[in-house]
Amino acid sequence: MNDGPLIVQSDKTLLLEIDHHLSSACRRAIAPFAELERSPEHVHTYRLTPLGLWNARAAGHDAEQVVDTLLEYSRYPVPHALLLDVAETMARYGRLRLEKHPTHELVLISTDRAVLEEVLRSKRIAPLVGARVDDDTLAIHPSERGNLKQQLLKLGWPAEDLAGYVDGEHHHIALDESDWSLRAYQQEAAESFWHGGSGVIVLPCGAGKTLVGAAAMAMARATTLILVTNTVSARQWKDELLRRTSLTEDEIGEYSGARKQIRPVTIATYQVMTTRKKGVYAHLELFDARDWGLVLYDEVHLLPAPIFRMTADLQARRRLGLTATLVREDGREADVFSLIGPKRYDAPWKDIESQGYIAPADCVEVRATLTDGERIAYATAEPEERYRLAASSDVKLRVVRDLIQRHAGEQTLVIGQYIDQLDELAEHLGAPVIKGETPVKVRQQLFAEFRTGQIELLVVSKVANFSVDLPEASVAIQVSGSFGSRQEEAQRLGRLLRPKADGKTAHFYTVVARDTVDADFAQHRQRFLAEQGYSYRIVDAGDLDQLDGPRS
Repeated sequence: MNDGPLIVQSDKTLLLEIDHHLSSACRRAIAPFAELERSPEHVHTYRLTPLGLWNARAAGHDAEQVVDTLLEYSRYPVPHALLLDVAETMARYGRLRLEKHPTHELVLISTDRAVLEEVLRSKRIAPLVGARVDDDTLAIHPSERGNLKQQLLKLGWPAEDLAGYVDGEHHHIALDESDWSLRAYQQEAAESFWHGGSGVIVLPCGAGKTLVGAAAMAMARATTLILVTNTVSARQWKDELLRRTSLTEDEIGEYSGARKQIRPVTIATYQVMTTRKKGVYAHLELFDARDWGLVLYDEVHLLPAPIFRMTADLQARRRLGLTATLVREDGREADVFSLIGPKRYDAPWKDIESQGYIAPADCVEVRATLTDGERIAYATAEPEERYRLAASSDVKLRVVRDLIQRHAGEQTLVIGQYIDQLDELAEHLGAPVIKGETPVKVRQQLFAEFRTGQIELLVVSKVANFSVDLPEASVAIQVSGSFGSRQEEAQRLGRLLRPKADGKTAHFYTVVARDTVDADFAQHRQRFLAEQGYSYRIVDAGDLDQLDGPRS
C-alpha cells in the first residue's frame, strides 16, 4: 500500500484527500482526464468518463500516462478492470480519422476495418458518407464533417479530426498591451486553444475570458464572428476589444435586434441568430456572410440547438468556446465536444482565487418558514405551481430587507426569476429593476450608474445572469431561480467574483423557503458550489446575527 492521496474505486470514482501533502501535484496530474464532481472541505470526488478520457486523448495524453498517474498516486491497488477499461476507452479515439485527400477533398480513414464496418451499419452514418476510396477509406462531403463527428461520438467511436482549417479572410488584429498584459493562465489558455485548432476554454467568471478571446483573435489575425448571449454583452465585448486590441470602431459590427452590421469583426447575439420567421432561421446566413477565420462562442454552455446545427457546417473554421462551466442542463456536453471541439484548458475557480485574480466568496443559504396561510396555499396547489408559490413567498421580502440593511453602503444585486416578484421587491426597496422588457439603453445606463456608485442597489432578472461585467458588485441576494440550475448558480456567483479594490470578500446569499421544493432545488445549486470548492453556511432567517460567526 502506498501513502498516496488518491483512492481509485471500481465504479470509476477517484477520491482525493485534500490535506495530503501530494494532493496539489495529484490534482494537476488527474485534471486532464478526470471530471471533478464534488469538492467540499476534505475529500474531492472525481469521475472517469468516456468524454473526459477522450478529451485527454484529444489534448495529446495517452492511456499509458493516465494509468501511470493512477498507479503513482493511488493509496490502494488500482482495480485491474478499471485500468483495462481506461485503456480500451481511450483506444477508441482516433481509430477513425478525418483527413484531407488530394482527390476526394475529405475522407474518413480507419486503422481498424472492423470498426469502420460496424459504424457503416448504422442508419445514421450511412447517409453521411460517400463512395469507398479503398477498404479503409471513405469519401466524405465537407458539409457532413460536423454531422459525422456528432454521430460517431454517439456510437462510441469519436473521430480524430485532422482535416485542418481554412485561414479565412486575413484581418490584422493585435493586442494593445501598453497598460496591461495577459495573465499567465490567460496566455496558456489561448495557446492551448491555438495549438489544438478548435475547442473550449473553461475559466471562472471574472477571470478574463474576453481577454482570452482577444488573444485568440490576435493569433488568428483573421475576420472573426463572435456569438454572445445578449445585446448588453455584445456592447461590452465591443468596448473591451476597442480598449485591449488594435481594432477600431469601424472594424467592429453589431448584429442584434437593434443593428445589422457585418464587419471584419462581427458580434452577434444568440437571440437574433435563432429568430424564426415562418419557420425559417432568417439570420443564419450571417455564418456565410464572410470568409470567417475564427468563430467565437461566448457562454458556450448556453449554445442554442439551431447554432449547434449551423456549427456542424463550420468545421473548416477555427472555433473557440468560452465558458465558466461545461455543465449543460440539456446534457449536450458531447455535442460541444464534437462540434466546437474538446476542452483545451480548464482552471479551477479556487486556483484563480488563490492567485488573487477573483474575489473570495462567502456563500450563505438563508432558510425562511412560510406563513400558515402560505403553507396551506402551497399544500393545496398543483405540483407545477408549487415552486413559484414557494420562491415568491412574501417572507422573503423581510429577509432581503434585513440582508440589505446588514450590507448598507455596499453594491448589492437582488436576483430573481419571476417578474412580478422582482417588481414587488423593487417597489418595496425603492430600487430600479432590470428585466427582459427593459430597453437596452436603460439597462446600460443603470449598469453604468451601478458601476460608478450612483446607485447601490439593483434588482435584476435572469437577463443579468450572463456576460454582464459588474466588478463593483460585492453582495448578491438570490430569491428565485431556474429550478436549481447549477449552470445558473455559476453565472450568478460569477457576478460577484471580480476582485474588489479593497480586497474584501464577496457575499452570496440564497433565500430559500424551507419544507418546499424551493429547498429541494437549492440542493442542486449547493452541489455546484461544492464542486467549485466553496463552503456554504445555512442559517435561519431569524438568526441572521449568526452571520458574523465563523464559517462552517
